[in-house]
Order: sequence, then structure tokens, then C-alpha cells
Amino acid sequence: MRFLNLVLSAAVAAALPTPESSEGNQSQPFSQNGLAPWDAGAVNEFPIHSSCNATQRRQIAQGLNETIAIAEHAKNHILRWGNESTIYKKFFGGRPTMETIGAFDVVVNGDRKDLLFRCDNPDGNCDIEGYAGHWRGENGTHETVICDLSYQTRRSLSTMCGLGYTVSQSETNTFWATDLLHRLYHVPAIGQNWVDHFADGYEAVVDMAKTNATLSTHDSESLQYFALEVYAYDIAVPGVGCAGVQHTHDEADEADAQTTSAAVTSQSTPTATTTDAPSTTSSVPANCHTHDGGVLHCT
Repeated sequence: MRFLNLVLSAAVAAALPTPESSEGNQSQPFSQNGLAPWDAGAVNEFPIHSSCNATQRRQIAQGLNETIAIAEHAKNHILRWGNESTIYKKFFGGRPTMETIGAFDVVVNGDRKDLLFRCDNPDGNCDIEGYAGHWRGENGTHETVICDLSYQTRRSLSTMCGLGYTVSQSETNTFWATDLLHRLYHVPAIGQNWVDHFADGYEAVVDMAKTNATLSTHDSESLQYFALEVYAYDIAVPGVGCAGVQHTHDEADEADAQTTSAAVTSQSTPTATTTDAPSTTSSVPANCHTHDGGVLHCT
């Protein structure tokens, strides 16, 4: 019996793989040898074209850092307070927060492979008076051009609520942060052909949240104004902010607005309002339009 046990033990031992053969066997199940990480090839930095000099590159990079900061805070504000936030209700009504959280989070954490900021004026648009930058559209769907006027006029978030700035009375492109946020939403990799222009100006987006909130959560202006207002209220001047003068509307006005917007609300596929359509007048370039106060906005 002892001899039989020895023979069986020797046979089992012979059948077991040696350490060398186990290490060399690449067909072993669950083997991780040689596999790349799941996120291999991810682009985590915003690409900036070689046409941008050191000064331009530094300002664009700093502006993009502030874009991430304001988008991150907007997302965090929503995560903390949900659609019970007074500011959230102002701009988005009672819409589900996942829509706005996603719109901000894709800016903060989305892959940046299909994005490029450049400074070489390839389409000649920077030669047009009033041009501070533009998305290239069909000429380069992943590309955004930043013109010289941006470096002369854009401000840092550190000046928020200073120098006479108020959210309601100032343009959304006052700061690098929201100017670049707007430009990122034009690029398919970020805006995903979902974020678009449906209202123009502070009062218009506030009214839209009351009468047609379905559009608010993917309206570029609404997202920008919300990000600005929560940053001002939570960060720049905590508990105070700088919303500025806001008009009030009586119930009759709101009822009229709701009636007027009923047809738009019933549409299954929303489209941009005519106020955002490019102007065809000779004084405004084809892919531009004017905002309240005569400010030229070019895509």
C-alpha cells in the first residue's frame, strides 16, 4: 500500500505544471501579462496648436484651467443641492440634474483627443472687426481659433464681482472661463450636438426656465449663466454673489409667454431660436449674430 501511495503521489506531482512552465504559458485564463491599461491612449490635456506662441499658449492654458474650475464648481453645486437650489431653479426650472451634471462633467473629465486650439487664423476670420475667436465648423470640426481680441479683452475669474461686473448685466464672454466653455460646447466631442443656442441673454434664459425648461438644460447660454452665478455666489463673494439687477415679470406676462412657447414645447426635436441664427446682413459676417447691446458673437 505504501508503494502504491508513492506511485500515485509521483504521478500527481508529474502532472502539475512547473513554475517555469506556468510563467511561460501566455494562454492561462485571466492572465494580465502584456495587456494595456483600460484607458491607454486617453488625452487628458487640452491640445494647443504650434501656431500659438508662448504668451498665447500660457493665456489659453490658464483660461482652460479656469473653464475646468467653473464647470467643476457648477457640477458640485448641483450634486450638493440638486434641483432644489434656488439658482438651479432660476436657470433650469425643475429639470433632472443628470442633464446639467453631464453637460459640465464632460468638460471636466471628457477625453480631449478630438479638440485643438489654434492661433494662426487659417480661415481669415480674425481679420474681421469684432472677431475674438471662432469654431471652424466644416473647415475643421475639432478646431477652435482664438484671435488677438481675446487676449486683449478676456478676464480671469479672480476679478469676478469686481470692476463693475454683474452676472445679469455683463456678457458671458467677459471671462476666459465661460468664453472657452461656450467654444468647447461647439466642438462635437464636448457639445455632442446636444448643447446648442435656444435663448440669448440673461432675461431670456431665465424666462425659458419658466416657460420651456426642456431646452434650458442643453442651452449654451443657460449653462454659462448658471456657472457664472453659482461661482459668484459660492466662491467669489460667498452668500452674496453679484447677480445684478434683474427684471421681474408679473403673472400675466408669464402666462402669455407660456402660451406663446406651447408650440415649441411640444416639438420632439428642439431647434435653435431664430435669434441665434446667423445674420445675413452685409454688416455681420455669415456665421455671426449680434447679442443684446450690439455685441458680435461668432461661432
